[in-house]
Amino acid sequence: MKDNYVLFWHRRDLRIEDNIGLHKALTSENKVIPLFIFDENILDKLPKDDARVTFIHEQLEKMYNTLQEKHGVSLLVQHGNPIEVFREIIGKINIVAVYTNHDYETYAIARDQKVKEFLETENIAFHTFKDQVIFERDEIVKADGQPYSIYTPYSKKWLAKLKNSDYESVDCASHYKNFSKLHFDFLSLEAIGFTTSNIKVLPHTMTENIIENYEATRNFPAIEGTSKLSPHLRFGTISVRQCVQNGLQSEENTFLKELIWREFFMQILWHFPKSVTNNFKSKYDGIKWRNNEKEFKAWCEGKTGYPLVDAGMRELNESGYMHNRVRMITASFLCKHLLIDWKWGEAYFAEKLLDFDLAQNVGNWQWVAGTGCDSAPYFRIFNPTTQIQKFDKAHNYIKKWVPDYQEFSYPQPIVEHKHARERCLATYKEGLT
Repeated sequence: MKDNYVLFWHRRDLRIEDNIGLHKALTSENKVIPLFIFDENILDKLPKDDARVTFIHEQLEKMYNTLQEKHGVSLLVQHGNPIEVFREIIGKINIVAVYTNHDYETYAIARDQKVKEFLETENIAFHTFKDQVIFERDEIVKADGQPYSIYTPYSKKWLAKLKNSDYESVDCASHYKNFSKLHFDFLSLEAIGFTTSNIKVLPHTMTENIIENYEATRNFPAIEGTSKLSPHLRFGTISVRQCVQNGLQSEENTFLKELIWREFFMQILWHFPKSVTNNFKSKYDGIKWRNNEKEFKAWCEGKTGYPLVDAGMRELNESGYMHNRVRMITASFLCKHLLIDWKWGEAYFAEKLLDFDLAQNVGNWQWVAGTGCDSAPYFRIFNPTTQIQKFDKAHNYIKKWVPDYQEFSYPQPIVEHKHARERCLATYKEGLT
């Protein structure tokens, strides 16, 4: 008689500590095979040296080595269409259940439903759990059950609910004995058709000093004033519960509020999936975007003639990162100064950002463009020159990324600020009538 096993399917949770779904699997009655699938439906759309794929592969290799060396356990890494991968596994191993954590993105929801239906035909249970957020879907709603579309009341309710909630970390380590001892070879990056990227994800710095001084330092791109947490939260190399617990140790809760923004946009995506491709506020549908391809190319390459905008874009292109304050400035410049549709910028950021997360990317781009929920008013237009005086007065950030900004070779401004501002106001006003 064959032994029974359960699979734990890692997705946005590349860790074996404080993982809700993994804990549930390890405390079930059967031995657990940890699994990761490089989904060809996602990978086929990416460049072959995509830095995020390199990062995922590196994290999986660390997990594989840790499990193998310390516990004699193998992580099963596969490449293909998820349903075909499951079909192949259950043809060889007697799988009685699949455990995983919720994913809230539109593709993931449809994928998981198909996997669930396929597993049902094989009499295999499919269990999913909340892990990557403190509160999900409709756990934070108005008194009438409707979702919030304004951040401030959402955040107040989130904080109030937190006081009465159990969000403690879970202990997976004491149950590692319940992993299967089946051996699987580790899949190389080349085997899935990718090459190693030169762009690397930086380690996070969630120190007491960073958290305590977050409000004072987070807006200055030339200093190390942010945590670098976003890609680690995106891929789940750290648990959100640990981040919240650290954030609560500070009386100054700006750091914690940034985590709440993350969950706010995730529930917006859950309730309003059409916002991925449509203006959240349909009254903005009448805006006549200029969508000048030459100007868009200049913006992408960091050659607009505005040093702070160009510094941000060059940082993004070279490192996969961009400071959050500068993200707002570059995004505002594209939508307001150049009158280019936010969807163009959102797609470019999606391709380049190491921390790309659909809910955050769409939510923040629509916020800047004025078309989203709780968005900045359309007449709020950042002056990219005065922003230098406020946030990079010594030009240290600009000097790092745009060393040529004082050279004759540096391009002239692509558009004059006063003209661009007036054109933007007139275009938005006309589109809204």
